[in-house]
Amino acid sequence: MHSLALLTRLLTAVSRVAVGLSFFLLIVVVTIQIVTRTFDLYSPVWTEEASRYLLLYMTAFGVGLSLVTGELVNVDLLQEAVSERIAWWMRLLSAALTAVIGAAMIFPAWKFTQIGAFQRAPSLRWSMDYIHASVLFLSILLFVFALVRVIGMLAGTDDGRPQRPEEI
Repeated sequence: MHSLALLTRLLTAVSRVAVGLSFFLLIVVVTIQIVTRTFDLYSPVWTEEASRYLLLYMTAFGVGLSLVTGELVNVDLLQEAVSERIAWWMRLLSAALTAVIGAAMIFPAWKFTQIGAFQRAPSLRWSMDYIHASVLFLSILLFVFALVRVIGMLAGTDDGRPQRPEEI
């Protein structure tokens, strides 16, 4: 299970850096919008488009982290009302279903990404497959993070409970 822990740490570190970079770039783009509009300067059209794309990537890279920390979707009230054994099975089933959903989204997301190669972003003129790939990254990361949780739960190294950010 050492390799599983290493994979989790690596995915977590890469996801954190990617979310941080996306957020930093979003701050830069929005600052450009605010400054140019506040001082009645020319406001670049591309900033609106870039901010939407950065939000997509920030979400894609953050979905796995949200799953691990319990911020994605979590029904604590129900789990606290049942025994620990039943709650563990609920967490396992939830993680397994999340992995299945993530896996089911990968092929359609790949097709969606391929379609983007035939389109261009209106103001940035970027090939839309780069933008559509955010959905593919989201699908893959959701699948992998959920699968790692399932494996960890079955191996007894993870109880499936949300982890504090400093624990991952």
